[in-house]
Amino acid sequence: MADAEAELRSQFRDAFEGADFPVKNQMDLVPALPNGPGTRFEANDGEVSFTAMEMAAKLGDHQSFPYQDADTLVDDIIEGLKAEGML
Repeated sequence: MADAEAELRSQFRDAFEGADFPVKNQMDLVPALPNGPGTRFEANDGEVSFTAMEMAAKLGDHQSFPYQDADTLVDDIIEGLKAEGML
């Protein structure tokens, strides 16, 4: 799943680097998403696939808001996805 992780990490960075940091909660990230909560992230030709809303519902316990930058946020998202068996 290393390839899937790299694909998702790149997609998350692209999606969230435009957020207005610092972000205090998940709702602060919504304006940065191209399709809002319905934004879909996919890797491994669709083998790994979920929307931002699905991801947010599963990862709340794995995030430590506020975030000062996209890289720290993306690191926590990846770790949360692994912990939840989504990656």
